[in-house]
Amino acid sequence: MSDDVYVIGIDMTKFGRYPDRTVPNLAAEAALMALDDCGLSIDQMQALYCGNLGESSGMVGQRTLAEIGQTGIPVINVANACATGATAFRDAWMSVKAEVYDLVLAVGVEQMGKGLLGGGSRKVSTEGILGSGTMPTMFSQIGLEHTRKYGTTFEQFAKVSVKNHHHSTMNAKSMYRIETPLEEVMNAEMISYPNTKLMCSVNVDGSAAAVLASEAKVRELGLMGRAVKVRASVMSSNPFEERQLAMPDFSAATRIAAKNAYERAGLGPEDVDLVELHDCFATAELVHYENLGLCEDGQAGRLIDEGETALGGRIPVNVSGGLLSKGHPLGATGIANIYEICTHLRGEAGERQVEGARVGLTHVVGGGPGMGTACGIHILEKA
Repeated sequence: MSDDVYVIGIDMTKFGRYPDRTVPNLAAEAALMALDDCGLSIDQMQALYCGNLGESSGMVGQRTLAEIGQTGIPVINVANACATGATAFRDAWMSVKAEVYDLVLAVGVEQMGKGLLGGGSRKVSTEGILGSGTMPTMFSQIGLEHTRKYGTTFEQFAKVSVKNHHHSTMNAKSMYRIETPLEEVMNAEMISYPNTKLMCSVNVDGSAAAVLASEAKVRELGLMGRAVKVRASVMSSNPFEERQLAMPDFSAATRIAAKNAYERAGLGPEDVDLVELHDCFATAELVHYENLGLCEDGQAGRLIDEGETALGGRIPVNVSGGLLSKGHPLGATGIANIYEICTHLRGEAGERQVEGARVGLTHVVGGGPGMGTACGIHILEKA
């Protein structure tokens, strides 16, 4: 029997704001939904991998089990910036791949307030105090550097937001489901040029969960019909390099992870049918088209202009609505992206279905000044 690993159950809560709920309660909802998706129960799981970034009380995985059933299984809690959920999923995948377990649960969850992504009371470096350490400014710098190299325009960056907000109107689990015409996006409050308010990701509450299984267990349970194979699971961080700005290089980490993921999957970007990538800001999405090999360097603006990354285009990107509209609950985002891809590979995405989808890619990358980056990429295939 092969050592392939499959997703057999997966789901996510509707992203929104739930001030009257606790983090473990949100996690429990997604966990039970994922278990229901494959007709299994918590007492059949052999381990739990839980991703959460902001809950100060800690041990979110154990507290989640207190809500849905404590069975004595090992619980591993992880935090890894915006890649937290992807890291929990990858740890779960590795445990099955290594034949330590054959049936495990991965959960990602976050409860966030309104306001600035990456804000809070943590101490920052002088670079951060001067302004370039804030998330909007870092990703504005990335966009402006792309403009310097390739002439990418404010309008092209804004079109990313138009596209993703349109996609979100077809996703019942998205925080916002509102069309935002180009003029409205460009005239919205400027946060850090070229990113206006409508070009920034949405801080929300939410959770997502997945059940992973070995091929032998999938066949034993008779669940191969809706199973999704994990062709590659890869993480990376920044390589050493001499640079002038004290800011993380999100592109370098993404390119390393993408190269390794394609090699391990035995596929290339031309084989991918849809992508859920880390559009924390509109500038990020365009840059990551190139980092993921969806086009040659300097061609990202053309992709958005010609509609190649819209639903119905050559390589649809963020058909869920992306972080710009669906929302970005840090610990949940990585698994929520995997949920979206699995939904399409199963042919269950409704009006936003990417027709004939067989291979999908998910990407998250997070970090900040003094932290470096964490990038997670997963390539998934219809079983």
